[in-house]
Amino acid sequence: MRKSMILLCVLALLCAVLQPVPVYAQEEEKAVQQEQTQEVDTSAIRKRGAITYDPAGRRDPFRDLLGGQDIDAAGAEGIAGMDIDDVVLIGITKARGILNAIINGPYGFPKTIKTGDKFADGFVLSIHDSKVVFRKTRERGVPLYKPKDVVKEINPEER
Repeated sequence: MRKSMILLCVLALLCAVLQPVPVYAQEEEKAVQQEQTQEVDTSAIRKRGAITYDPAGRRDPFRDLLGGQDIDAAGAEGIAGMDIDDVVLIGITKARGILNAIINGPYGFPKTIKTGDKFADGFVLSIHDSKVVFRKTRERGVPLYKPKDVVKEINPEER
């Protein structure tokens, strides 16, 4: 019984050691063939001249989607581009004695705001333990004659 187990283990090791050798040889042959075909392809392209792309009425996948803007500048709008009416108050945090509010914007991404942060149509006037007071200075882009305060509260059962 012991001899057969030892023989079985030795055979398994031999099979494991000998099997990868042909696989590596095949991979090397494939790599050499791919290099040769790539050399042929690049030489044919060089002979033809410059590469051009004709979108034929479709969206050009090579066009810059940001229109020349930096990535930071494109995403810098943040809460300054949100309307106060689109804001949903999620919670209020207190760190080192300073109150901050956590809101959801129109796309559902949470953001942290503090007193004085500006929005497209106003700013954060104050933050209390269970509510945030916004001062609305514009309505649909038109300045208001008399600013109005908008209060967003956290429901008591959510606290």
